[in-house]
Amino acid sequence: MLSKEEIVKSVPQKGFIGHPKGLFSLFFTEFWERFSYYGMRAILIFYMYYAVKDGGLGLDRTQANIIMSIYGSLIYMSGIIGGWIADRILGTQKSVFYGGIMIMLGHIALSLPGGVTALYASMVLIIIGTGLLKPNVSAVVGDLYADNDARRDSGFTIFYMGINMGAFLSPLLVGWTQKEWGFHAGFAVAAVGMFVGLVVFWVTKKNLGLAGSQPTNPLLPGERKKTFSIFGAAAIVIAIAGVITYLTGNFTIENFSLLITTLGILIPTVFIAYMYRSPKTNADEKSRLLAYIPLFICAVMFWAIQEQSSTILATFVDTRTDLMLGNFEISPAWFQSLNPLFIIALAPLFAAMWTKLGERGPSTPRKFAYSLFFAGASFLIMVAAIILTGTGLVNPLWVVLSFFLVVLGELLLSPVGLSATTKLAPQAFAGQTMALWFLASAAAQAINAQLVRIYEMVSETSYFGVLGALSIFLGVVLLLMSPMISRAMRGIK
Repeated sequence: MLSKEEIVKSVPQKGFIGHPKGLFSLFFTEFWERFSYYGMRAILIFYMYYAVKDGGLGLDRTQANIIMSIYGSLIYMSGIIGGWIADRILGTQKSVFYGGIMIMLGHIALSLPGGVTALYASMVLIIIGTGLLKPNVSAVVGDLYADNDARRDSGFTIFYMGINMGAFLSPLLVGWTQKEWGFHAGFAVAAVGMFVGLVVFWVTKKNLGLAGSQPTNPLLPGERKKTFSIFGAAAIVIAIAGVITYLTGNFTIENFSLLITTLGILIPTVFIAYMYRSPKTNADEKSRLLAYIPLFICAVMFWAIQEQSSTILATFVDTRTDLMLGNFEISPAWFQSLNPLFIIALAPLFAAMWTKLGERGPSTPRKFAYSLFFAGASFLIMVAAIILTGTGLVNPLWVVLSFFLVVLGELLLSPVGLSATTKLAPQAFAGQTMALWFLASAAAQAINAQLVRIYEMVSETSYFGVLGALSIFLGVVLLLMSPMISRAMRGIK
């Protein structure tokens, strides 16, 4: 197996604004992958609950929000399998490429008028593809840098800006295309975006050197047969259980959402325990895993609020917000560009700030705590908007402010969390630990599958107020615990 030093030496360390040349390849690959995903996501909730006469599927709005949350959760859960495949079979480079192909096929399925059947088929393809691509492309970014390279956090912030450039442009273009030519045309634009991403990755992958070229913990010859037998048996059991549930009439979206919520909480718990108990994890790595737990819990809280931008806040914009600008009607899909727009504007400032502060900057736990304060404030702002507006349509500037506040939190948590995960990960579980980071989003959206049902049962002020206050409370707890967490990180800042 290649050492970290051998991998870093194989990568040209200059060539992209002072960063390794391979960052260019990954920046634009992820740009186009996120272009395709966020373009699709910007119109998907509306496609599900708009009436058939308006080009939609005519599903119940609450049911559409549940499906959207389940979908988001499964996309991030699949990363644990994608990380395992990269670590033990393919390596991260090949996993990224094959995942992109699956994602492209999923968007093509959505672009065809196949109704609910095409919707679910596309979701399966995109879930599998994102599981292979999403955690592993970030793991390759980590491989470009030495462990103590001062450019590391800045590099991840630049990479994160590439993600958001794609995410900013796609809702505008896909939303406009959907408005002019319908939902299926919009989904076709997303498919083209993923195709371009695949071409970029293939043409420029030489810039990556040996990063991600080999599995970090390959299956031994004696393990292969046993492993594939276990996977095959599990697939058969799941298929039989699914058939029985369907035939007995118990297969409902509500029941399925409860299953996903349970898995969203159980899977990361079991996985952290598995890595901690593994003989391949040394004492320092065990301590770092313990330090990771409170960070993970707070990340779940943050993403539970942030990910509602495509469910609760999206439907709030569509139904409770004044979308008229003079005689021009704003597309509700365009609000999905606010989050990446603010990140594009602010990410360079944050990257420069972390570089300038260096060792004087706040620790990772403190950054996480501050992010929860901003996330909580973004929901409390919605409470103020609803109280001041009453039963009328809310001024869209309130929503813009809510998006802005949660972005400040996201820049404190997401790129920093990606970087911290690559540093805190046990060496034998590099790709899988990155998948664990994305399981925070999976758990958050699994919980959201239940929260979107509560939203219809309580007042809007109670819903936004309680979640906002809870986020701020957890931020205070994390801030008090930060010295202890930093010590447990064993030299990792």
